[in-house]
Amino acid sequence: MKEKWDERYSHPEYAYGQLPNRFLEEKLAKLPMGTILFPAEGEGRNAVYAAKLGWQVSAFDISSEGQKKAKLLADKHSVSVAYSVGELSSMHYLENSFDAIALIYAHFPGNIKSDCHKKLVSLLSPGGSLIFEAFSKKHLAYVTQNEKVGGPKDLATLFSIEELMVDFNDFDFEELSEQEIELNEGQYHIGLGHVIRFVAKKKLI
Repeated sequence: MKEKWDERYSHPEYAYGQLPNRFLEEKLAKLPMGTILFPAEGEGRNAVYAAKLGWQVSAFDISSEGQKKAKLLADKHSVSVAYSVGELSSMHYLENSFDAIALIYAHFPGNIKSDCHKKLVSLLSPGGSLIFEAFSKKHLAYVTQNEKVGGPKDLATLFSIEELMVDFNDFDFEELSEQEIELNEGQYHIGLGHVIRFVAKKKLI
């Protein structure tokens, strides 16, 4: 997987564009600023946006090429992002150390995604917010029809609301939806797709 993403991010153009994800942009603006983590952050478009707003931003991805592009984008906008390269299991973030986590198309392999979610939950402070957008299991039919929309082609890596409710059972969901949307993000998210979106807060107890 690292080789795949390194190759995708090695080109001068930004694979998913330089603008933030629209759902993230809308929801992040409503939260009080603090510390935020962006897992599987790729070329940094969302992390840089958060830094421009004034958040203290951390991010990680398995791709060193993604990190390079993120640094270029951060420099372009005169902001700082603490961006690490590696898998979540190799990160050394402290428990309860983030006020928010943004999971934007963070598709972990099916055999580890629930474990990754549980680890990320431990990093979020009680009362902290989670912003999520990613492809649902119904998206498999969409990418079969149009590869330009992007997304995993194996069902286990895609999401269902039922799975997410189990993984994030310690959260109060402020909004949750599964819907068809039109994507226009760079070269690899183009066309109709099927996503799950939610904003939730980690319970205080």
